Amino acid sequence: MEPIYRTDGAWIAVYEKGHVYTTDGEWVGFVIGREVFDPAGEYLGFMSDDRRLLRKRVLNDVTPRKEPPSTPTRPRIPANMPLAPLMRELPYHIIDVFEEYADKMMYISETRPDME
Repeated sequence: MEPIYRTDGAWIAVYEKGHVYTTDGEWVGFVIGREVFDPAGEYLGFMSDDRRLLRKRVLNDVTPRKEPPSTPTRPRIPANMPLAPLMRELPYHIIDVFEEYADKMMYISETRPDME
């Protein structure tokens, strides 16, 4: 299990056996090579060497949708992870997905209506 950090150093997700999960265990997506796709198979970004989920600010070519795997079982997420390594500054054309597209990374449970 590898931690994934936001550019500000916050531990935001984990990578486990080809899948990305939030710190609450929600399935965010799956990984093919270094590319990350959401549960619907749409392109999210790529995994960087310093454990961040990044993408180009403007996508010139459309990455085709991938057929998503079946929903994996929820992993046991540890209570804490090591501090983030020092991260280099991102160039203007690269963005941190967890910062810029926080709404796309919203927990599934928050999108469901409350029980009455």
